[in-house]
Amino acid sequence: MVDVAEFDLIADEYDKQHRANIAVTGEGPEYFAEYKIRVLRELLTGNIDKIIDFGSGTGNSVPFFQKYFPESQLTGVDVSQRSLDIAAERFPGTFGIKIESNHIPILDDRFDAAFSACVFHHINHDEHIQWLGELRRVVRPGGHLAIFEHNPLNPLTLHAVNTCPFDINARLIRAGQLAERYRAAGWRNIQIRYHIFFPRALAALRPAEARLGWLPLGAQYSILAEK
Repeated sequence: MVDVAEFDLIADEYDKQHRANIAVTGEGPEYFAEYKIRVLRELLTGNIDKIIDFGSGTGNSVPFFQKYFPESQLTGVDVSQRSLDIAAERFPGTFGIKIESNHIPILDDRFDAAFSACVFHHINHDEHIQWLGELRRVVRPGGHLAIFEHNPLNPLTLHAVNTCPFDINARLIRAGQLAERYRAAGWRNIQIRYHIFFPRALAALRPAEARLGWLPLGAQYSILAEK
């Protein structure tokens, strides 16, 4: 999996370091956290009663799940107990579960959707299929998995990752490679989209981003699939 001790140690400084690292974009962490959940809401149809956030960290996505999925029960899971504790302090009532060494301690078929934001580049690549299979196990038949990741084809993304203290051991993965691992884990109807093409200085162009999802130059990408 990942170095649990490392994530416990950086949990208290994560938001401060993250904000400084992405300052070049002109946006704060909130912008990037919200766009993912907004896109997730656009991608998912029907009733979404239960969502699992894999690698939920200190809870930066929680307020946006509350905004875009007010009817849903959110469960955060993470390897870092300190991160889960901080999330619970920030958002009382947040339900968090610590991931075990190679297992999510949740029964099968419990969630309508699984979500993960910029987590898989911290996981050993030879473990990706195992964790994609574990997420498939806890999602109900017909449910979905959406993963957002950094795009290694984008030079600004590479710079941000290479200069980020808590990404020192990160290994980025191309969308096509991760999609193949989805398939190997049993997911189907896989869809790749690219996101974040314009910095704040060019924010007037952002309405066009929805039409550029096919272009593999966005700073991040998402992969949606069905069980």
